[in-house]
Amino acid sequence: MRTIRFIFFIAIATTITACSSIRVTTDYEAGTDFSKYKTFAFYKTGIDKAEISDIDKRRILKEIESELLAKGMVKSENPDVLISIFTKARQQVDVHETHWSPYYYNAYQRTTVSKYTEGTLFIDVIDPEGKKLIWQGVGSGFLTKSKNPEKREANIALFVKKILEKYPPTSKK
Repeated sequence: MRTIRFIFFIAIATTITACSSIRVTTDYEAGTDFSKYKTFAFYKTGIDKAEISDIDKRRILKEIESELLAKGMVKSENPDVLISIFTKARQQVDVHETHWSPYYYNAYQRTTVSKYTEGTLFIDVIDPEGKKLIWQGVGSGFLTKSKNPEKREANIALFVKKILEKYPPTSKK
């Protein structure tokens, strides 16, 4: 019986761990010289379209600003790049079946269903001349429905940090 509980615990822990990781992808305009971009500002027109609360928008923008400042960029009224965000959320349902039997006549089967919200944060870097997208980072992962503002802030900070770890892109020689 202990073995059954242990296997069930491992299956649940694996499911929770898999849901909590943040997957990041990036894309950028080939041939862009990112070293020339030293200043930034937020693109209000794009940010206003993001369908999240104003509180979460401010949290995201605060974290983006903090990460870009840490990279040596400077916030400016006359920026080299504009920063915009976009968000998506969707409900996910995972069904897991666990089969285990040391003996065929004593089979154990358990089905677990987990529901969670997967959120996606897009961070766009735009060249202000012509409003051309030059870099995009996308982070997707499990969102907690925490009512605790500190936990929500920490989750947002983690998303932004993971995405902006990939900015600016490094050339692979």
